[in-house]
Amino acid sequence: MTTEQQIDEDTEKKIITAQKTEITEHFIYDRLSHSVKGDRNREILQRISKDELKHHNLCNYYTCIEVKPNRFKIWLYYVISRLFGITFGLKLMERGEDKAHAAYQQLAKTIPEVESVVLDEERHGNELIDLIDDERLEYSSDIVRGLNVALVEITGALAGFTFALQDKNLVLTAGLIIGITVSLSTTSTEYIATKSSTSLKSPLKSAFYAWLANIVAVGFLLLPYLILSNIYLALGLMILDAVIVIFILTFYLSVARETSTIKMFLEMTAVSLGIAALAFGIGFLAREFLHVHI
Repeated sequence: MTTEQQIDEDTEKKIITAQKTEITEHFIYDRLSHSVKGDRNREILQRISKDELKHHNLCNYYTCIEVKPNRFKIWLYYVISRLFGITFGLKLMERGEDKAHAAYQQLAKTIPEVESVVLDEERHGNELIDLIDDERLEYSSDIVRGLNVALVEITGALAGFTFALQDKNLVLTAGLIIGITVSLSTTSTEYIATKSSTSLKSPLKSAFYAWLANIVAVGFLLLPYLILSNIYLALGLMILDAVIVIFILTFYLSVARETSTIKMFLEMTAVSLGIAALAFGIGFLAREFLHVHI
């Protein structure tokens, strides 16, 4: 084996960084293995956790330095995995593996033993692809439809009402009525569509996920009209809220499905804000030509 005396300062810094990453990921995988469903999934995560500890020990052999794991990162990925599903959490963590993989390939030129780490990391990626049967990811299409309906219909309705009615309480009341109606409609439509399809998904769960996504989005979009007195400021903040929801949604889907975030984000933003602009114009026409003055 290469001895630590043969390692230059730059190489040592890279190994210390890798060592801290490996011990941190050891604890992340270990902690997640205790919360995941299924014996096979648990065994895979525990095996990866042990591999990460082995990689840490290899780094420690060359650095002779004890490093502490990043406790915040352990907590963050655990919380993300619990909230958004373990598939999302793991794939988000794996997004940073490309840089680590490149760093290990460079280190392997100096330390041949690191080549085994590179092979382990590649195997981990393949194992994680087929790892989790995540319910939240399985029902992601229902979540998308629930959010999309709220984003398109509620942003359009609120924009139209804002100019046509020009009264915060009236806009809030009308938006709330439409929001509840849209939420109930989305829920029933999702239930019927899933029940009449050949999908193995539960109609009740499909309806629930669509309803939950829809009602959360509706509440988030209505919030500016509840807290602000200026109706046009509320409109601007509502549009900002819509963009935030779209970004969160597209980022989640792009990580979980390994697709482009930017393309999906621009498409959904263009549709939602385009409908809002059209509805705002309709509100203007209704007020001017139908003489809707309140």
